[in-house]
Amino acid sequence: MNLASIRVITHDVDRLVRFYETVTRTVAIRPAPVFAEIRTAQGTLAIANAITVAMLGGQAPKPASNNTIVIEFLVANVDTEFARLQTELDDIVLEPTTMPWGNRSALFRDPDGNLVNIFSRPTP
Repeated sequence: MNLASIRVITHDVDRLVRFYETVTRTVAIRPAPVFAEIRTAQGTLAIANAITVAMLGGQAPKPASNNTIVIEFLVANVDTEFARLQTELDDIVLEPTTMPWGNRSALFRDPDGNLVNIFSRPTP
């Protein structure tokens, strides 16, 4: 079994697509107006409108209500990427910081409030 993607459910696909295209410098693939994929070498972030899960009724994911998942992107230099993105970010949670385990991380929220971590691993 292989992980295919992580899907974020939203009411505003276009807004989240623009945000993640900026973060990743990757153009989304848009097979339908209600769905997009940001494909990277290591995985895919799918972004879908709430109508794509409506058939699940009361069990459907609720947009902009995540409090358990962190979307993480491995980058070469956290400080450089954070500087590039800073003016695009409305909710910075943690400016670039070296974590106790050695990773360098910066955390912020996307327009729906999902937590995003850009990080780099320590140099051996």
